Amino acid sequence: MSSPVLAFIGAGNMATSLVGGLITDGWDPARLVVADRDPAQLVRLQNRFMVRTTEQNEDAVLESDIVLLAVKPQVMPEVAHALAEAVARRRPLVISIAAGIRETALRHWLGEGTAIVRCMPNTPALVQSSATALYANAAVSAQQRDLAETILRAVGLTLWIEDEDQMDTVTALSGSGPAYFFLFMELLQDAARTLGLPDESARLLTLQTAFGAAKMALESADDAATLRQRVTSPGGTTERAIQVFRQQGLDKLVNAALQAAAERSRELAEEFGKPT
Repeated sequence: MSSPVLAFIGAGNMATSLVGGLITDGWDPARLVVADRDPAQLVRLQNRFMVRTTEQNEDAVLESDIVLLAVKPQVMPEVAHALAEAVARRRPLVISIAAGIRETALRHWLGEGTAIVRCMPNTPALVQSSATALYANAAVSAQQRDLAETILRAVGLTLWIEDEDQMDTVTALSGSGPAYFFLFMELLQDAARTLGLPDESARLLTLQTAFGAAKMALESADDAATLRQRVTSPGGTTERAIQVFRQQGLDKLVNAALQAAAERSRELAEEFGKPT
């Protein structure tokens, strides 16, 4: 498959990010089809990216080699059921980015034998800096795995997991993770303002510090613990702050937060992902 046609079912923020990333990466806009019930969303994407659009999901599937499901988990059963006949006729690779919707449910709704990749990108896809984990069922070929990875890699880092149960942890870590860092940045800014820094100074110093730390970690072969130790001088200001974090139980709090998020991911699978 030299130049596949890719259909997006749903035209929200994540679909928009992926469309933009793919076109920046060299994908021909004429080979991208976006389907959505909201005409305004379609006009927005068409004007911005010159992609083809339709209000009929089934029409998009019937002309595509890859179908990316970018709809909310609560509407996925309805959408998938409605697409089952078109999927059976076309036999595309189906990629789902819906949180909590398991491969078994998707396969039940779309049809046995459907090649399905389930993945969990996160919101930094909006700035081509996503972290995405992917899981493929047994019907996905090696070529289709490469295609799925190419699509998601257009907006950031990708990695494969072989156990779908790990997707709940992925959801808790990278899926929800940006909000954790935003919260920590928010708290740092508030604390700096309390200590007398002007608002804009607190904001800029916080953002650049977060960016710099992440860049160092990405570009270093050392783990986070080693990097932390290198900037923590004995008896210095950093050590004093780290001691307070430890004494107040930050490690236990983070562990409890991720466990709660992973549990909620499992609950969503039960709530919205039951094969019906």
